[in-house]
Amino acid sequence: MTHAGRLRAAVIGAGYLGRFHAQKWAQMSGATLVGVADPDAVNRERVATELGVAALEDWRMLLGRVDAVSIAAPTPTHYAIAKECLQAGIHVLVEKPITTTAAEAEELIAEAARAGCILQVGHLERFNAAVTAIEGIVTKPRFIESQRLAPFKLRGTDVSVVLDLMIHDIDLIQSIVGSPLVDVDAIGTKVFSDDLDIVNARLRFATGCVANVTASRVSLKTERKLRLFEDDVYVSLDLAQKIVTQISKGEGVDAEGMPKVLIDERTFEQGDALRAQIEAFVDSIRTHKRPLVDGEAGLHALKTAIRIAALVKSGAS
Repeated sequence: MTHAGRLRAAVIGAGYLGRFHAQKWAQMSGATLVGVADPDAVNRERVATELGVAALEDWRMLLGRVDAVSIAAPTPTHYAIAKECLQAGIHVLVEKPITTTAAEAEELIAEAARAGCILQVGHLERFNAAVTAIEGIVTKPRFIESQRLAPFKLRGTDVSVVLDLMIHDIDLIQSIVGSPLVDVDAIGTKVFSDDLDIVNARLRFATGCVANVTASRVSLKTERKLRLFEDDVYVSLDLAQKIVTQISKGEGVDAEGMPKVLIDERTFEQGDALRAQIEAFVDSIRTHKRPLVDGEAGLHALKTAIRIAALVKSGAS
């Protein structure tokens, strides 16, 4: 593959998320989707037929035939698949969480560096239009609150709600605060699955910023909200509806002597965060530029998620 040539790409894991990855790759002008790999014949054949590409039972058949892969297989398989792909010189976009343990993630980061390959982690909310819109608005948050609620589905229950859902907000919050985590409190419980289904965590950072993070996969409604407070400004993000509300102190007082308040609400196009994520991955491959969400960012979020889950399970605080 030359820089002028098209990237040969494939998707490993043709389930719910893998199908979307494959669809986006098929739309990329600078890439050719070679095939999809999945041990489940129904999954791989459905996606391969839809997009007119090869259906492979074993992902290892892709080694030497592709330049880049999206790994959308179950989380416990991420490490083994990504490691072998990187060793074969293949650039890797791996769905979040990067792996199930910090040691595995560290090994993948080292493997990518050895191979000179791009390793990007699929923290999709970084490409959410509402998130990119607040860049530079909130620079020194004092308090952050996030809620990520979803109805129960069997998909994702191979890991706890912390690794399934909360990790999105952990990554967002850590990237916004940009300061070391100094303390964690957490509570949670199982409801329908064999792992944690609802968790609340309180994160304290070196800057003094505190984040209150809630994730549930046993809710009656779907909600993805992030609220950020800093001196003189409050910003509320509806990540699902792509609405950003900014409330700040105005100049002077009103007729009743109350301080003037400026309210600015903006709604953004739904956009296509997954496509933007894959486009950014392709750009990193072509320019050798560090990905927005590299292996280190994936590891950083994973470490905090593991710490939260361990605290809940031990009953400690």
